[in-house]
Amino acid sequence: MTGPTAPALPAARTRLRVRGTVPAGGLPIGVRLGAGFLALVVLAAVLAPLIAPYPPDAIDLDASLAGTGHAHWLGTDASGQDLLSRVLHGARTSLVAPLLLLVLAALLGVTLGTLAAWRGGWVDTLVSRLTDVMYAFPGLLFVVLIIAVFGAGMTTSVLALALAYAPTIAKYTRSVALAERTKPYVDAYRVQGMGGARICAFHLVPNLSRAVVGYLVVLFGEALMSLATLSYLGFGAQPPSSDWGLMVQEGQAAVVQGAPLPALVPGTAIAAVVVAFNIVGVWAADRLGSRR
Repeated sequence: MTGPTAPALPAARTRLRVRGTVPAGGLPIGVRLGAGFLALVVLAAVLAPLIAPYPPDAIDLDASLAGTGHAHWLGTDASGQDLLSRVLHGARTSLVAPLLLLVLAALLGVTLGTLAAWRGGWVDTLVSRLTDVMYAFPGLLFVVLIIAVFGAGMTTSVLALALAYAPTIAKYTRSVALAERTKPYVDAYRVQGMGGARICAFHLVPNLSRAVVGYLVVLFGEALMSLATLSYLGFGAQPPSSDWGLMVQEGQAAVVQGAPLPALVPGTAIAAVVVAFNIVGVWAADRLGSRR
């Protein structure tokens, strides 16, 4: 986990453009594959109780560290729990938690960024200094300190990371809001006697939504990886959760015994989803940003 420092720079400097063959439909092949894969992951998470061959917490010591086969397509862990079933059920937590994290961070970050850009002066200076202090403080250490005070768990991890990501979103929002507030329609609403709060809430922020949403899509993979890292370190999801990061941590001991699947399966799931979100996110951010 790199903390909130990694995505703090403007999106144009931190992302690579999606390259590749563009079919007649207009979407690059990589984007189509990534979007299709993510759709399958979301569908599998929703239908996990119906399609999982076993309950995620079903223990079968006779099948401990079993390899792939007809009974267990992706093998089992040290407790004999079916890895396919655990990965399917764990997709729910691994996808919903980053979404909640970014929603909370966006609520705080967009509010602060818009306020700083609109008011300027000492308000802008205060918000800028606050975000600078957050960048100077290691993100992982900040989150760990919050967890040390309020206790480990997925809820605490989501709230802590939301606070860690909020300055990143605030800084990005401020940069696009500064350009947006100079447009003629803002002066037109002021002439009509409309207050600043109303202009921001009903006109300025909605016009920023495309750029901000595109940036959040790019951050989703980073948020997923950050939560998985906390679970791997024991600060996030707790047993018997099927969270992917926790599964990697629990399967690490089996690697020494010559059974890599308990750690490899959830680790591959994390990597594949993050890569797919990055591919789709970069394309979406470019498209949304170009339509502002």
